[in-house]
Amino acid sequence: MLISLVGTWIQAVAQSWLVFELTGSAFLLGVVGFLGSIPIFLLSLFGGVLADRMNKKNILIFTQSAFMLLAFILAALTQMKLITPQEIMLIAVLNGIVMAFDAPSRQAMVVDLVGKKYLHNAIALNSIAFNSSRIIGPALAGVLVAAIGIGGCFYINGLSFLAAIYVLFAIKVNHNLNNEKNNPALRDLKDGLIFIKNNRTILILLTLTGIVSLFGVAYVMLMPIFANDILKVGVQGLGILMSSTGLGALFGALTLARLGDSKHKGRFLILSSLIFSFSLILFSLSKTYLSSLLFLVLIGGSSVFAMALVNTLLQMKVPDKFRGRVMSVFMLTFAGIMPFGNLLGGVLSQAYGAPFTVLVSGIICSIFFLIITIRYPQVRNIQ
Repeated sequence: MLISLVGTWIQAVAQSWLVFELTGSAFLLGVVGFLGSIPIFLLSLFGGVLADRMNKKNILIFTQSAFMLLAFILAALTQMKLITPQEIMLIAVLNGIVMAFDAPSRQAMVVDLVGKKYLHNAIALNSIAFNSSRIIGPALAGVLVAAIGIGGCFYINGLSFLAAIYVLFAIKVNHNLNNEKNNPALRDLKDGLIFIKNNRTILILLTLTGIVSLFGVAYVMLMPIFANDILKVGVQGLGILMSSTGLGALFGALTLARLGDSKHKGRFLILSSLIFSFSLILFSLSKTYLSSLLFLVLIGGSSVFAMALVNTLLQMKVPDKFRGRVMSVFMLTFAGIMPFGNLLGGVLSQAYGAPFTVLVSGIICSIFFLIITIRYPQVRNIQ
């Protein structure tokens, strides 16, 4: 997945550059990002039902092959100079649809591969792969766009999926399928949602994820404003600001892997969530470049630590037959709500400014996490 994720980041940067090159519109950049994410919000629940009813390995072979095909189509259209903004938007939607079915199976299959004993380490390693690619991919994209062109970057992404497909064919998985797979899909979906509703701890963990996605991610979208208007560091400074978040995220994932199977997972979750929200507040108030870099490292590290812990706790507490559906709701609250968080951040920033928006985000997150700590001690005491 590391190789495939690097390719995905290369394509994301090259695609953004292509959209801006074709349209000159910052608004359409946001539209493409929104179209790529909204199918996860609409369809990931059904992706979870499918993960519980079918062989997850086969689902992933299909989805990774679909990602590869879409990358090659985008590459060919770009190379032949036939690409249009409308076609990019269509491919973004199709990628989002595939992701809605890929992500729940990919998340749910981790425990099938390693068992619950090593689950925390496996999820931490997955976070390390993601955040390493988040640093490597964009850096390579800048070089590759100049060397082989935007179309070449898309071809490289297509080829990168071959690594994931090869591994999927090679590995052996202990499949845990839902024995009630003859039920209608909507019945399975309803049963999964009822299970979540009746399990207070799982419901709180998913709500925590949704709050972070809705109120805690807008700072990334607003980073150019901080770099240009607040800190006065320009484009080069923006790159370092973004890298510091990625560096913090990588450090957070490494720390979680080093932590091992701690008996204080709930306390670490609350602590990392509070560090994240307080760091957002401090970043919004920062007026110096160095202090802003420090706060961004803390934001990146604490957010990845918290979300990886939520992922681990969900998979440990969920019965096998509900795992795909619960992880689909996790993906919905994590990635599906994120576009609405960016939209809300953009509206608030336009009206009141970027620092005020991030400050309010940090305060809302802080209040929510403090309420969880006080009212729901069972979360704090999760092992």
